[in-house]
Amino acid sequence: MTISIAPDARPRLSCGVRLHEDRVRGRTVLLAPEHVVAPNASAIEILRRCNGALTFSEIVDDLAQTHGVPRDRVAADAERLIKDLINRRMVDL
Repeated sequence: MTISIAPDARPRLSCGVRLHEDRVRGRTVLLAPEHVVAPNASAIEILRRCNGALTFSEIVDDLAQTHGVPRDRVAADAERLIKDLINRRMVDL
């Protein structure tokens, strides 16, 4: 199944999934029932914005402007991450 993320979609972490500052590991982790994922810094920036309030387009625009990265590159990276986490049932649209 191919997932398409519409510009007006509002990605959010699934129920029971959250970002957590793990002091033992000294990093931010994504906690889900029976899973711990250690996302890289770029993924953390994307996931912090997946709150259900911002559209996918707003997330991409904010990241591109904040980090001075081309919008199309940010969109591709964000879409790849979000699709992966949707398939793992960690993000909902």
